[in-house]
Amino acid sequence: MVEITILADNTVAKPIPKGLRGEWGFAAAVGDVLFDTGQSASVVHNARLLDVPTTFDQIVLSHTHFDHTAGLDQFLDPMEKPTVYCHPELWTDRYSTGPPGGGEFSDPIHLGIPFSRTEVESGATLVERRDPVEVADDVFALGEIPREHRETTTGKRREGGEFVADTVDDDQAIAIRTGDGTALVLGCCHAGLRNSIEYAEAVTGDDVRYVIGGTHLVALDDDEVREIADWLAGKLELFAGTHCTGFQAQRILADRLPEAFRSVGVGSSIELP
Repeated sequence: MVEITILADNTVAKPIPKGLRGEWGFAAAVGDVLFDTGQSASVVHNARLLDVPTTFDQIVLSHTHFDHTAGLDQFLDPMEKPTVYCHPELWTDRYSTGPPGGGEFSDPIHLGIPFSRTEVESGATLVERRDPVEVADDVFALGEIPREHRETTTGKRREGGEFVADTVDDDQAIAIRTGDGTALVLGCCHAGLRNSIEYAEAVTGDDVRYVIGGTHLVALDDDEVREIADWLAGKLELFAGTHCTGFQAQRILADRLPEAFRSVGVGSSIELP
């Protein structure tokens, strides 16, 4: 059995224990593996309140964005040196040049990890991979996800001195082999939900039955969300979207996947078979 505990999310799922903190971002303890680190020390704060360990030997970063990586310094230790798994393009600078509704900022806002490779390596053993790797028994960091279907990318990167659309190639997820199919834990799912599910199935050799985490369905219009929901219908035992799923997408999925849908947030724990 693997237990997944959500340590950072936009919302807090329950009032007890008192003092749980929400923030824009995501982090989860996946058994003994930490997946993402939120954007602050809230992850450690929440872990203590939830009786979850605050040190991890294996840490997987889903992608570079600050709301998934800025809390990493809380887990670096020059003596213990946890292993941090990431895509080699994690270090590419990423930016927002304007608000979602249009317009431009006077200065681009940096969206990427706020630490250098050297800073991370001072407190961790760094493993950069594009291909899948088993980070614990039956727990896989998927690496770069092929994109045959709709992706949900965001932001800009510099190329030849110009800002161009960022394809967020470093986006990855965690896939877990369970006694009842594959569980997929997502950070932000910029590679696209269907792409991520199909690749997880290819890596584990079993159907995805559980989806937990940020799905970035907030980037899709209602018809696109309904199309995804219809594709998922009858496929999942559990859909627990967090972070960047979006309220409207949550509503649609709750309506179309009533038996699988579960509302979660900071403090939620999910036990997999």
